Formats: sequence, C-alpha cells, structure tokens
Amino acid sequence: HSADAHFIVMMIPHHEGAIAMAELALQRSRRPEIRGLAERIRTSQSQENAQMRRWYRQWYGSDVPTWPGQGMGMRGGMGMGGMGMGMPGFSTSLDSLRTAPDFDRAFLVQMIAHHRMGVMMASHAQWGTVHPELRELEAAMVRVQSEEIEQMARWYQQWFGTANR
Repeated sequence: HSADAHFIVMMIPHHEGAIAMAELALQRSRRPEIRGLAERIRTSQSQENAQMRRWYRQWYGSDVPTWPGQGMGMRGGMGMGGMGMGMPGFSTSLDSLRTAPDFDRAFLVQMIAHHRMGVMMASHAQWGTVHPELRELEAAMVRVQSEEIEQMARWYQQWFGTANR
C-alpha cells in the first residue's frame, strides 16, 4: 500500500483523539476561548476524516481499516490502542483529562503535544504523498495546527504565567 494509504490509516485515529479531547473541552472548559477552539477542532478534523475516508474508498476500493483495539471507538476512551505512533497510553491521557483538577491547563498541555505530533506526521508525509489533493490537505493540517499550537501557547502563557513550549 502506498504512503497515501498509510498516512490516512494513521491520521484518522489521531484526529479522532483530538476530536474526543475537543468534545471533553466542550463539556468541561469554563473558558469561551477554549470552547471556541474545541468547536473548530471538532468541526475541521471531522470534515478532514470524512474527506480522507472518501478518498481512501475512491483510491483503494475499500473502507479505511481500523487498528486492533480501535473498535470501541474514541468515544469509549479507547484512544490510540495499538497505534505504534509514539503515543502509548493515549486513553489514559483522555482519562486524566476527564479528571484533571485544572481542566483548561491540562487540555492545553495535552492538545499542544497532540497537535505537535499531528504536524510532524503531516509534514513528514508530504514528501511521499502521491495524490496532490492529499498533499494539499497535509499542508493545510500543518498550517492550521501550527497556528493553533501558537494560539494555545499564548493562552497558556497568559493564563498560567509560564511558557509551555
């Protein structure tokens, strides 16, 4: 299978992780800024997943395969089971976010780290990507998530008085 297929198979569950965190933020955050960001992440990454699923069907004639342990779905807190993406215990971080005493602070720390991983994946993938429309999407992911990282880092500085870099 091509680099394109591999990227899609890896990125969809990564996006689902961000969507699960964003949904938690919509329930738990008291800050309108974070709720606004969470809404944008949920919307854009859900749309990107739908787009990647359509392309996958079009290009490879089947649905995107799921990873072992992913069957429960992100909403079940299953996180990145069996992803081998340098994100072991993602479900634990979702649990720790659920119970974090300072939700907004924990959310920013985790979402910045999660976005950094996404930016790294998408920027590496661009080199091997065959389909120009997927390369464009990867470039957009890098751009948008990098902007969101900067925004979250500014809020972290503003609200908690220390840099989270």
